[in-house]
Amino acid sequence: MPYPKKIFHWIENKEVPGRSKDFFVKKNPATGRLLAEVSMGGRFEVDRALYRAQGAFEEWSRVGVVRRGEMLRNAALGLQARCEELAQIVAIESGKSKKSALAEVGAAAECGLFFAGEGRRYEGSVLVSAAPNREVRMIREPVGVGALLTPFNNPSAGIAWKLFPALLCGNAVVIKSHSDTPYVGVWYGKLLKEFGFPSGLVSVLQGSGEAVGAPLVADRRIKFVSLTGSVATGQAILKAAADRLAKVSIEAGGKNPFIVCDDADLERAASLAVTSAFVDAGQRCAAASRLIVFDRVYERFKKLLLEKIGKLRVGTADADDYGAVIREERMTEILKDVEEAVSRGADLLWGGYRLSGAKHKNGYFIAPTVLENVSSRDPISKKEIFGPVTVLYRVRNFREALRLANSSEFKLTGTIHTQSIHRAQEFIREYRAGVARVNGPTHGSEPHMPFGGSGLSGNGWREPGTKALDFYSEWKQVSVDHDPELV
Repeated sequence: MPYPKKIFHWIENKEVPGRSKDFFVKKNPATGRLLAEVSMGGRFEVDRALYRAQGAFEEWSRVGVVRRGEMLRNAALGLQARCEELAQIVAIESGKSKKSALAEVGAAAECGLFFAGEGRRYEGSVLVSAAPNREVRMIREPVGVGALLTPFNNPSAGIAWKLFPALLCGNAVVIKSHSDTPYVGVWYGKLLKEFGFPSGLVSVLQGSGEAVGAPLVADRRIKFVSLTGSVATGQAILKAAADRLAKVSIEAGGKNPFIVCDDADLERAASLAVTSAFVDAGQRCAAASRLIVFDRVYERFKKLLLEKIGKLRVGTADADDYGAVIREERMTEILKDVEEAVSRGADLLWGGYRLSGAKHKNGYFIAPTVLENVSSRDPISKKEIFGPVTVLYRVRNFREALRLANSSEFKLTGTIHTQSIHRAQEFIREYRAGVARVNGPTHGSEPHMPFGGSGLSGNGWREPGTKALDFYSEWKQVSVDHDPELV
């Protein structure tokens, strides 16, 4: 399908122009050219979407969970059948290859199928009471109308992780599209309409965080908010929702360590370090931005790492390893962070510049970038760069590596490469984060695997997997007393 020249809101199961008639520009990250004009929303669109969502919630929450799961299965199969179509949208909006986009969309479809199956495993529990003739059980109920604030880096999967469990649990949702990937959410809205979901159950709003996101999450009709985004946005949402104690799930990024011990398989470790650091141009919350290497193998590992980085291909062809940074402003900020780190004494081993030439002309492509001799207290060691930038750190032993790994306020994922079960088990026990891996990458998830972090990375909730159901539903304790004498 051709990409639209104008993108609107999705309200009441149709595309709706904004009341203000204002538009903002969406550019193609791979070319720098105008891709579309996007309708700018505001309080009017927020109010309209929430009004419709309330009515749709009353209808949808009365549909049995098995039936809700069956409808989600049909939609997920529809998504699976149209992976090519959605992948083309994801690729052009994100500046990545069609191959990479297809992998993401395929994972989104699998996520939908997983949650559809949970419609027949929507388990509660039975509790034992000390009181005679009393039956006590726990059941799930819908939360209400919620706001889903979705990311740009994996826009299809980012929506699927939130949308499918929210709908399975009987809720209605308003999706705030990321301004850099505005059409993916509308595509989902069209898909659900085709498979018979009620009008108003899912709305998609376009616009800035200030104009749309802020009034949306502050509205008392919103009973839960799920964000994948920045720390600053997460903090603002928590404050906006605090007075009414709305449920808020935040996944806000990482500064993830990749530890290489002196007994590691260095060839494998170097390959996975490159993949982990530069996946999606480093625009992954789980990217390996801190490579922590034992002194005994530091030089050998560095040589292998740079050899593999030298073979990376940057572009949007299927043979390329990663694509563009999402916006010109982000590209400029990333390069500035690198330049400032060098000015403070960091050594630039590779990259640190914008790629040019026929293949990259006017696109927002950054060469894979590696720094070393950086203090753990330097700003680039603390800030999530969210670009194709990683830093090498030299440590003497396991304890020093673990201290450095735990020194970040971000606590999302981390991995250790070692042949020692003792080091591996100690890392699992002592590393403070939501995900700990051994001899693998820092990134990667599956529909049944809960993902999330602590500290600045998140506030305890997990998506996807069955743990997500605890966020998108409320527990009710049900107690029934009976009298055997009255039988």
